[in-house]
Amino acid sequence: MGNFEGLDDELGVTEEKVTAISEVRPKRQPFHIWTVRGESYKLKLNTQMIGALEKKYRTNILNLVSADGLPPLSAMLTIIQAAATPWNHGVNFEKIRRLYEFWCEEGGNQIDLLSKVVMPILVVSGFFTGEQGDTIMAELESSKELL
Repeated sequence: MGNFEGLDDELGVTEEKVTAISEVRPKRQPFHIWTVRGESYKLKLNTQMIGALEKKYRTNILNLVSADGLPPLSAMLTIIQAAATPWNHGVNFEKIRRLYEFWCEEGGNQIDLLSKVVMPILVVSGFFTGEQGDTIMAELESSKELL
């Protein structure tokens, strides 16, 4: 806005800076990447897959993964399959099961599956704010160190 010969100063008009929402709101990672045998798989739950999982398990996904103790392996693998299906061609439950077995051969385990694969899927899929996601991931890392 231009200053018209000091008139704006006399009237006390000030310029307001408009900040675009995209500048204020940090963007979420588009996917969580799970690498098995040198192959990278994009993982992120979309609305359709979230609905299918909730219908299958008759509960919210957060209830499923945050219930007492470690979630069942089959449930974690099903979440991974649902997160992989829209982004990776030809993924089915059997392929995810085999990938998990290969991943275990590379040093993975069920606790790591929850903390390094399933929870990051939920973070990138919008179940938590960015700050909540960072806190959850830090807590999972520290709890893993205690085991």
